[in-house]
Amino acid sequence: MTDDIRQYKIIFLGDKYVGKSSILNRFYQDKYEPDYNATIGLDFHSKKSNINGESIRLQLYDTAGQEKFQCLIPMYICDANIILIVYDITIKDSFTHTEYWVNATKDLKREDVIVVLIGNKIDLEDKRTVSTKEGEDFATEKGFLFHEVSSKTGDGIENLFFNKIFPEMVRKFNIGNEQEENEDNNGIQLDGQQQNVSKKGNLIKKL
Repeated sequence: MTDDIRQYKIIFLGDKYVGKSSILNRFYQDKYEPDYNATIGLDFHSKKSNINGESIRLQLYDTAGQEKFQCLIPMYICDANIILIVYDITIKDSFTHTEYWVNATKDLKREDVIVVLIGNKIDLEDKRTVSTKEGEDFATEKGFLFHEVSSKTGDGIENLFFNKIFPEMVRKFNIGNEQEENEDNNGIQLDGQQQNVSKKGNLIKKL
């Protein structure tokens, strides 16, 4: 028997070794594996959540960044609701190559797809080759959300999902009780962790 709840597909794109799997793992179970093996083809996880009083299921798809698997990307993203394009702030080529991943999303004609450009490994600030402004400017040009994180330390991961992605889901996908007028009751809950978010996308408080 399957859950009678809405499901949303989140897919991670980006070159190999930029940390897609580590970001997913940090969000999914708040863990970091320093010796994470490269994804082969596709990896899948599922996380039940509650946003604005509505139970939903997040389907998390981690794709391989190796060139030999890139021909499969159109099939993976055709029904995606949220696309996370990841690059490594210490590897300029991984940022330059985000243009390829952006082009891969152009066949999606739906206006309700959320795309986020993510710069990973901000714990390696002394090795940075891609400035925050470069990332922000590129995301603005494409009409994407933008955020920087460290999958190693966890810095920025919570803000990425709670302050960027989930409020945008509330806005675009009409999640939650439309009759609820009190913002303090509009919350996001993941496995017992809850934060209150207004319909404008502002973080109110963490419970």
